[in-house]
Amino acid sequence: MDGRGRVVDNIFTDRLWRSVKYEEVYLHDYASPREARQSLSRYFHFYNFERPHQALDCRTPAELYYQGHAAQLLFAERRSLA
Repeated sequence: MDGRGRVVDNIFTDRLWRSVKYEEVYLHDYASPREARQSLSRYFHFYNFERPHQALDCRTPAELYYQGHAAQLLFAERRSLA
């Protein structure tokens, strides 16, 4: 651990929840917990698969994750053939 009270420890989580609040929660008046869950589920799909992120060079988190995952699978496949 980096130490107690460091600002950068939770920055990624804080940014995610700030986006969730300002782009989804504050804009909707949910009638029930079920509606909130469904709406948040749709938002997280949008956030991960459709919404470009400036910090990721306008790519989505899914693009980076699956690109890296595919590269790992390819490397493992080549290694097993050798």
